[in-house]
Amino acid sequence: MANTPRRPVSAMDAAEALFKPAKKAAAAPAVERPALPNTRELVSLKIDSDVLAYFQEAGPGWQERINDTLRAAMPGKS
Repeated sequence: MANTPRRPVSAMDAAEALFKPAKKAAAAPAVERPALPNTRELVSLKIDSDVLAYFQEAGPGWQERINDTLRAAMPGKS
């Protein structure tokens, strides 16, 4: 039984050991969950600053007002 060193002996072996590709664990498949009705989802949305100022000038609740306006613009929803 050969007694192998715990650390690489040569500088080249040490460098090779550092740059070996890491083995990635297999990613678990994404779980598709059914959308719950009337739930809110956090999104990032870019809108013009004057539009944002218009909704914010009425005070708290501006996000709900934007949501209501967008819902009114949907065909078949009001």
